[in-house]
Amino acid sequence: MKEIQDFTRAVIANVETVIVGKRSVVEMLVLAVLCDGHVLLEDNPGTGKTMLARSMAQSLGVVFKRLQCTPDLLPNDVTGVSVFNQKSAEFEFRPGPAFSNILLADEINRATPRTQSALLEAMAEGQVSVDGKTYKLPQPFLVLATQNPIEFEGTFPLPEAQLDRFFMRLHVGYPDFLQESQMLVNLQRSHPVDRLRKVVEGSQLPKLWTQVRNVHVDETVRNYLLTLVHYTRQHPELVMGASPRGSLGLFRAAQALAAMRGRDYVLPDDVKTMAVPCLAHRLIMKPETALKGRSAVDIMNELIQNTKIPV
Repeated sequence: MKEIQDFTRAVIANVETVIVGKRSVVEMLVLAVLCDGHVLLEDNPGTGKTMLARSMAQSLGVVFKRLQCTPDLLPNDVTGVSVFNQKSAEFEFRPGPAFSNILLADEINRATPRTQSALLEAMAEGQVSVDGKTYKLPQPFLVLATQNPIEFEGTFPLPEAQLDRFFMRLHVGYPDFLQESQMLVNLQRSHPVDRLRKVVEGSQLPKLWTQVRNVHVDETVRNYLLTLVHYTRQHPELVMGASPRGSLGLFRAAQALAAMRGRDYVLPDDVKTMAVPCLAHRLIMKPETALKGRSAVDIMNELIQNTKIPV
């Protein structure tokens, strides 16, 4: 597990030179990278979502592309387009932003459902289809999507099927007084992201993915994880609980967290820590539950507290 720990420490320390006071969020993002999982960053404007994604890409030294989502964005603007070459009298494929290692889909809920769906195949299969041909995307391929939860005019909410494609949902949050003061000092002359350098090799990620998947999960811990998931499907305040994809995501996240903490086995606490970021965005509440001011996070936290932890 030392290789994973060294990788984690190096990336977190580098990103924290740009993102001040958000260590837990940075750790979760690194964990998602170790699980080959896509992340939805949801928070108010100006909280550093875009800069977090850019800092992560620069730390890994991988190809980073940003896609600013707008209502007039077309699917081909994401995947690429075939252009006719008059010299060769043939169509040539010109790759879109999806052909990168980290794709930042900024304000994804401003894109139309047709364009949002263009990301589905890329996120699920690691490939895109254009004009009847399938093109493999480079590995690693990670989508970091951002959206503002307070703006609804001119937006297209992500359907449940696409939300389920995201490995986890993270909230950045506002910095406290001292953290924001430090941020102002850091940004006084130039932006620290301009000085950020690569600290690890992004090409080693497939090897780290294998190490994460080899972390041992005892049957009792596995049963505890599945009990949490199945309780979401039976909860009276929910229309729909977590999917089997959610179970696998939580399973993988617990393995990665254990590895980041230097263990080759998963504890129930690892499952508890990762349950909310991996499962809450997959839950669909009944309308009357939402009207009471209850959230999926509240329900998930209650299930964690009320589910017996295996010894």
